[in-house]
Amino acid sequence: MSLLIKGGRVVTAADETVADVLVEGERISLIGTNLEVAADRTIDATGKYVLPGCIDPHTHLDMPFGGTTTVDDFESGQTSAAFGGTTCHVDFCIQGQGQTFAEALETWHAKANGNTLIDYGFHIAITDLRDEERLTELAALPAQGITSYKLFMAYKNVLQVDDETLFRAMEVAAASGALVMVHAENGDAIDVLVREALARGDTAPIHHALTRPPELEGEATNRAIQLARIAGAPLYVVHVTCREAVDPIRRAREQGWDVWGETCTQYFFKSIDDLARPNFEGAKYVYSPPARDAANHAVLWDAVRTDALSAISTDHCTFLWDGQKTLGKDDFTKIPNGGPGLEDRLKMIHHFGVREGRISLNRMVDLLATQPAKLFGLYPRKGTVAVGADADLVVFDPEKRQTLSASAQHSKCDYNLYEGTEITGAPELVLLRGNVLVEDDELVAAPGVGQFVRRAPFGRPLAVEPMVTS
Repeated sequence: MSLLIKGGRVVTAADETVADVLVEGERISLIGTNLEVAADRTIDATGKYVLPGCIDPHTHLDMPFGGTTTVDDFESGQTSAAFGGTTCHVDFCIQGQGQTFAEALETWHAKANGNTLIDYGFHIAITDLRDEERLTELAALPAQGITSYKLFMAYKNVLQVDDETLFRAMEVAAASGALVMVHAENGDAIDVLVREALARGDTAPIHHALTRPPELEGEATNRAIQLARIAGAPLYVVHVTCREAVDPIRRAREQGWDVWGETCTQYFFKSIDDLARPNFEGAKYVYSPPARDAANHAVLWDAVRTDALSAISTDHCTFLWDGQKTLGKDDFTKIPNGGPGLEDRLKMIHHFGVREGRISLNRMVDLLATQPAKLFGLYPRKGTVAVGADADLVVFDPEKRQTLSASAQHSKCDYNLYEGTEITGAPELVLLRGNVLVEDDELVAAPGVGQFVRRAPFGRPLAVEPMVTS
């Protein structure tokens, strides 16, 4: 089916112009002014933005954690993503102790198969590099389209790796063409602080934040940067929250080192004060690293504006407040870490970033689509509006008003981090490879339309086959 989107304001990371976009099959075949071409369907996008589908490089769907499992599986999580203008994401496949990477990937592919509404890839989360056989298997993953390795410097005795494992993975990445991702917090020091807090009887959600101070995020971030520098590996620091972590990333980037950082939507808006909410409501805001002092909001806006941080993700990791978060009612260490956000990222960043003048429209596209595509081996097939690219497109109405609420969202989560927030600007039409996913706030597609994407090695383009025209 062919589709002609007429008169929209086509926005990329680099420029914008009022133009028509012709979609034939799954790709963009033509962009121009006042196109006189036949199409099966024509959409009037006058007064609307035509954006590339957003890419979320940091999600956790159907993930076991802390004795329970995230409430959003691939179908509900990707439905939520589609309504939020996200057409591709990279989820974390977590290797269990003693498990091969092939076994872990088989498990995660099974979670996704038949349930997908948007395109997706996998990062491999490393927990066990105990022998040479595992290192050899790790080195072979980029050839299979798994081109990023994630390592946790926190969650002691659960996911945390030691510096030897981290450094060896970095050496493999440098040779194999992979990007190393780190959750940067000093897990050993956090473990001491947690045990001390529990011994004092400090069990409320606020102590999740107080036992994970920003200095320990800053220390781990700097340590990871220096280790990556020695190993010769590119480094991507996930979910950066505070000045203590932004500063070493900024310094590394100013020196031209291969270091990038992301932050997440919630860190612009939530603070440590939210964890102190009464009646255990603070548990809704328990995620790691924790929300910081509100003074860091301005730090993060400045960081994404100046490219000290290069992407905004969600770290979408949903647990029910009633029934899952309440597992930690008497012990904050038992509160499952994570929160929702896939559906709200574009709306929140557009309203509070673009409309309120903190970042430009082009920079928003760069942070939510183009840079994630480039860093994670999806560009130029995804992340931009260009001839030959996948027709992952969002017709975005900049004047459409919504009130964000758990009652209106498509996630299975029973709360929304931004409950009651009024925003202006929301998707009107969302396409995945030319297929209509969402139109006028209705889901049009059926599960199964999303595809696994074999991503290119770090720093290389994802090949686009020549278009066949009749």
